[in-house]
Amino acid sequence: MSIINNINKLFDHRIRLGIMSVLMVNEYADFNTLKELLDATDGNLASHTKALEKAEYIKIEKQFINRKPNTRYSATKLGQAEFKKHIEALEKLIKNT
Repeated sequence: MSIINNINKLFDHRIRLGIMSVLMVNEYADFNTLKELLDATDGNLASHTKALEKAEYIKIEKQFINRKPNTRYSATKLGQAEFKKHIEALEKLIKNT
C-alpha cells in the first residue's frame, strides 16, 4: 500500500482544507466567519463549500437571524472521518520522508 493512498484529493485546495480544519474544532461556523478566517471571496468560498457538501463531508443549514439570512456549516461524521484519515496520511508521509 502506497503512503499516499489515504490522501484525499478533495482536501488538496487550501480553502477546503481550511473549511474542514475550522469545522473539526468547532461545532459549526457561519459563512462570514469562514470567509474572514480563510480570507476567501464569496464566490470562492461558495464553490468550495458546495464541493464539500456534494461529497457529504459538510452539512449546510440556512436560517434567518433578525430577518437576515444566515448560512452555517458543520462537518458530517463522514467528513470528520475522511479528514482524520487525510491528516493521518499527511503525517505518515512527513515521517517517512
